[in-house]
Amino acid sequence: MTTAPVSGDRTIAGRTPLDDVIARLRRHRPVFHSEADLQHSFARALWELAPDVHSRLEVPQRYAGRAEYLDLLCIGPSARTAIEFKYFTRRWTGAVAGTAGTPAEDYALKGHAATDLARLHFVRDIARLERFCRHPDRNGLAVMLTNEAALWAPPTPGRRPTRDREFRIHQDHELTGTLLWADGTYEPNTCTLRGTYVLDWRPYSRLPGPGGEFRYAAVPVAADG
Repeated sequence: MTTAPVSGDRTIAGRTPLDDVIARLRRHRPVFHSEADLQHSFARALWELAPDVHSRLEVPQRYAGRAEYLDLLCIGPSARTAIEFKYFTRRWTGAVAGTAGTPAEDYALKGHAATDLARLHFVRDIARLERFCRHPDRNGLAVMLTNEAALWAPPTPGRRPTRDREFRIHQDHELTGTLLWADGTYEPNTCTLRGTYVLDWRPYSRLPGPGGEFRYAAVPVAADG
C-alpha cells in the first residue's frame, strides 16, 4: 500500500527513499560532468529502483502569472515529488574507472567561485518547492551535491559579515522565515520560507586529489495539510 509523503519525508513519490537512490547512484557515478548529467543519472537510478515512478525533466509550473520550471517531477501511483538539483563544483580533474565509475571516464570540473550565489539559489529552490507542495499528495526535495567545502563548513569565527550571511547552508544551520540579502539593502534577493529547515550534509564520494571530497545535502519540503 502506498502512502502520501509526510512532514520531513525523504521518500520519492511515496515509493522509494532518497537514500536508496543516492546509494545506487554513487556506486556507478561518484562524480558528474554537469548538473544536467546529475539530473539524468538520478532519474535513471530512480527508475531502476521504482519502475512505476515516472520522471519528467524541466516541467513548467504556473505561479503568479509566470512559468517556473521544476528540475525533476517524479510521478507515482498516488503521490508526486518535485526535486530541485544544484551541482556546485570547485576545480577537479581526474579519471574515474573500475567499480567506482561505469564506464571509465575522464572528468574536468570547472570551479564556480560564487559560493554566495550558490547559497542564494539553493534557498530559492526550497521556496519554489514550498509553492509546489500546496497539495496533500505532493512533497519536495532540494538536493545539492558539491565538492566545495566552504558550503558545508561553518564560517570562520570573527570574520566580517557577508551579504549572504542569512542564507548560510553549512552543517546544522537553520533556515526559516524571511531571509535578507546584505541586511535587506537588495530587496530582489529577499527570500521568505514558511517552513523551518536544518541542513544535514552527508558523504557522497571521495576521489583523489584536492577537491576530491563530495558531499550532498537534501532538504525535504513537506506537503501542506
